[in-house]
Amino acid sequence: MSQQETILKNAFLAALAVADPQIIVPQYLAKIFPVRCEPIGRCVVVGAGKASASMASALESYAKSHWPQVDIEGVVLTRYGHGSPTTHIRIIEAGHPVPDQAGMDGAKEIHRLVSELQAGDVLIALVSGGGSSLLTLPQVGISIEDMRQTTEALLRSGAPIEEMNVVRKHLSAVLGGNLARVAIARGTRVEALLISDVTGDSPADIASGPCAADYSTYQDALDIFAKYSLGEGPIPASVLLHLNRGLAGEVPETLKAGDVQNAPVNNHVIATAYKSLEAAADYIRTQGYEPVILGDTITGEAQDVGVTQAAMAREHLANQTDKRLALISGGECTVTIPAGLQGRGGRCSEYLLSLFAASADLPKMAALAADTDGIDGSEQNAGAWFTPIIRQTAGEQGLLPTQYLERHDCYGFFAQLGALVETGPTLTNVNDFRIILLN
Repeated sequence: MSQQETILKNAFLAALAVADPQIIVPQYLAKIFPVRCEPIGRCVVVGAGKASASMASALESYAKSHWPQVDIEGVVLTRYGHGSPTTHIRIIEAGHPVPDQAGMDGAKEIHRLVSELQAGDVLIALVSGGGSSLLTLPQVGISIEDMRQTTEALLRSGAPIEEMNVVRKHLSAVLGGNLARVAIARGTRVEALLISDVTGDSPADIASGPCAADYSTYQDALDIFAKYSLGEGPIPASVLLHLNRGLAGEVPETLKAGDVQNAPVNNHVIATAYKSLEAAADYIRTQGYEPVILGDTITGEAQDVGVTQAAMAREHLANQTDKRLALISGGECTVTIPAGLQGRGGRCSEYLLSLFAASADLPKMAALAADTDGIDGSEQNAGAWFTPIIRQTAGEQGLLPTQYLERHDCYGFFAQLGALVETGPTLTNVNDFRIILLN
């Protein structure tokens, strides 16, 4: 393994470590429930997301040591393959990004548990990225197949995750603060622990905010369909009917700020993409590089972002010829697949291949891009990486990056070069991680 490859991969590991639920969940539980202020009454734990099973495991371990007299129970949903061992909290694995029946059944169970709580009880919600599709409980009149069809149409349209979640909130009985609404009606205290995978780290956006006040409206959801020319056909009639009924005031809006005023509902963001970027920057300094954090809110088409960051690399090299630099960024790009193409890979690998193609004049560049949940798109890799050695090998093998970009087969390109990042499920999720090394 070359020195550059080692540095790239260790920077990614540093970003993951600071978002490890086994470390951060106990830290925040100690703050939320200080000594002699542990939960009283019934304590129900629910949750959804790619990191939520690991969060549940960490909570159980903490409770065993610090709340031995408290009976813990609950249900947490996570993506297939992202489970974690628990004793009292039931872990259900379900479909992501397209919801399935397992997720719907689990969401029903979560809704039932919360509906049974009373004043004096405590609801702890463990929420992380991926929860929007996992925690699928459609409003009356909308089927799971309707939700699947809507999700697939939005995915293919290229709509960013923020817009997808506005729609999901307004079709759900639990997202958009609706889960907290049930608890508020029961007089139950709500403490939500959130691992953020969204730009801005707003509790309303993380897994579509099951316990947070929502800023979006039915009109916003309908405007998103119009923006991408998604009408009846791609979108089921039941979905359009529900949104229009909501617009007419015939069904309630999502939870709003006024609904939680003076209510015992708290959302705690315990891990963010920016904290992970800072951890990677701290590591990079020990390797003789000067880190430049470009931000954790970079979005757009993955191929466009790759071209833009190649240009930024040239600019930084022109201005800092005597330093070794590391450009570090986060956020979530999108990949729009044309009709008739299948594509292989995900937004991180596609960004990296675009960067590779746009930086042929920077032969000393090395870079890595990976999803912090360990799965980038359609395959089982977290992302990909390249160094000058990989670039040379690609040339020797006659691999043309532009051809693979046209086919959206970034996975195929990097797989042939042995340059995939393969971690398996990391059991956390703080969005995408990107790093460029410049000598």
